[in-house]
Amino acid sequence: MEHKGTRRLETSRLILRRFEMSDVDAAFRNWTNDEKVTEFLRWPAHKDISVTERLIKEWISDYENPSFYQWVIVPKECKEPIGTISVVSMDETTNKVHIGYCIGSRWWNKGYTSEAFAGIIPFLFEQIKVGRIESWHDPENVNSGKVMKKCGLRYEGTMRKADWSNKGIVDACIYGLLAEDYFGSYQT
Repeated sequence: MEHKGTRRLETSRLILRRFEMSDVDAAFRNWTNDEKVTEFLRWPAHKDISVTERLIKEWISDYENPSFYQWVIVPKECKEPIGTISVVSMDETTNKVHIGYCIGSRWWNKGYTSEAFAGIIPFLFEQIKVGRIESWHDPENVNSGKVMKKCGLRYEGTMRKADWSNKGIVDACIYGLLAEDYFGSYQT
């Protein structure tokens, strides 16, 4: 992989950028304290804004690492952060990245998450030179799987009791997209 760090990206409706300390209030208000958002995630809803502040401060510090990819999702129309999308893990040996995302429940079913995910795919394949993008979801979180499918990832199977979340140990539906699929499908 050819790491470049988190770069500002833009889609038709979104700006994907690095976090700033001025994002703390909006992040807490819009998703980090929302228990609906964290139901299928590994971290609990933040009960206090200081937790969100510490996390964003840590992410800002992590931007010094060129292999750190964490974007805040900002719709152009409302101009405030509504969620995040990131490379939550990577394997340099296989050139694989695992994507995680969450947005505030007020913005669900509006296509923002799919647009953000689709917005980082070209960057990851074309500039970072990843060989595989994957993502998992709990079978009960059907909408997350719809995001993956909409972005061109293929369902590869369900691993039994292979993941954990706020719901406990759960099955994981895995989706993947290979560089050769991307370049064969999306490039002319």
